[in-house]
Amino acid sequence: MSTTVAEARELLRQGRFVEAERLYERVLESSPNDIEALNMVALAELRQGRTPKARALLDRAVQIAPKDALTRHNMGRVLEAGGDSAGAISSWQAAVQLQADFFLARLHLAAALERAGQTQPALVQYSRALKDAQERGRWTNPSTTPAGLRPMVERAVYNVRTGRRALFFGLLDPVVQRYGRDSMTRVEQCLRIYLGEQPGASSDPRQQPTFLFFPGLPPAAYLDRSLFPWIAEFEAQTPAINAELAALLPSSQGRERVFTTEELEQQNLRGGLDVPPSWNGYYFYRHGERREENCAACPATARAIDVLPLSRVPGHGPEVLYSVFTPGTHLLPHKGVTNTRLVGHLPLIIPPDCALNVGGELHVWQPGRVVIFDDTYEHEAWNRSQQTRVVMIFDIWNPHLTEAERAALADLVPAIGKFRESLEAA
Repeated sequence: MSTTVAEARELLRQGRFVEAERLYERVLESSPNDIEALNMVALAELRQGRTPKARALLDRAVQIAPKDALTRHNMGRVLEAGGDSAGAISSWQAAVQLQADFFLARLHLAAALERAGQTQPALVQYSRALKDAQERGRWTNPSTTPAGLRPMVERAVYNVRTGRRALFFGLLDPVVQRYGRDSMTRVEQCLRIYLGEQPGASSDPRQQPTFLFFPGLPPAAYLDRSLFPWIAEFEAQTPAINAELAALLPSSQGRERVFTTEELEQQNLRGGLDVPPSWNGYYFYRHGERREENCAACPATARAIDVLPLSRVPGHGPEVLYSVFTPGTHLLPHKGVTNTRLVGHLPLIIPPDCALNVGGELHVWQPGRVVIFDDTYEHEAWNRSQQTRVVMIFDIWNPHLTEAERAALADLVPAIGKFRESLEAA
């Protein structure tokens, strides 16, 4: 970096913009391809209303450094000033593709998309811009937002608040038509909590969903068996389920890692013996998709599963599997996503020194006896024996939800998930 550029930067830091611009012009005289100088002089020309000259300078910068995100952002500003809205959108899209966390470019892109009538893409870009900025401590309040940007940021906040609300509350309309407005009272309260419009917390501080808290569901680390009239019939299928499990166990065919990457396994599993920990599963449902081949291979198990009130949420749940802990495996403490879903265990192969801890309450599995718990309480499980431990895991609806509430959640959760995915992909 030349001395002149360093001096120009210092003048900018001091707010002495005219002097800084003159220095950048001197830089261009000796180094006509200096990207920083081209951008700064172009912005000076833009402020003076000399848009064609600013465009020419940035055209040169793009040719020299086509992957420079700042140049693409500044080009968007120049194109918009010149009346080329489509070109400006394209340039800002290029900027955020080159630098995903360039939240200022996203803010301008979102505003341009909104002006072009592209409401949904604008909502995504506004949301991502605010998320990225606020994760860095920016745009959280007026003191962290430059005065010149405040109107745009305030517009972004308003659009995100109203846009997400309209999107998610609109999904309730078909359920309201079917079950009536009163059926959605708690669902609407759940959404307001999720959107930050009102506080929401469990009466039991141990219950801490990482994603979605649904109010009005009595909290408990372990659920009373009397809430589940199907338990006895399900437990009666244990011998048939065990027989099918026994036929599978000699082989690992059909089994999958529960944590799909080495990084996740290292974060969540520990070994207590001289062998690495391992948690794998023979899935009957995964992320809500039925594994037809596995169900066909274990027909008695599949029939037993079919009578359960599974928490069916497209793309998310249920998860149903033979859960296999190899000797010494310890699943570290963690919390689940929502109290609308409960987790059931049917213990099948339980050696000594195996247990489940939910919310600080220890439970020792008993073969053939179902236990149901709320995994939004911090929980962990371990196999400290030298034998394999197997339980059947299944996700079910919280029994305190109504039919209408389940129907609404089955639509809402995937929609929220898709919106969050769109932010990551933006």
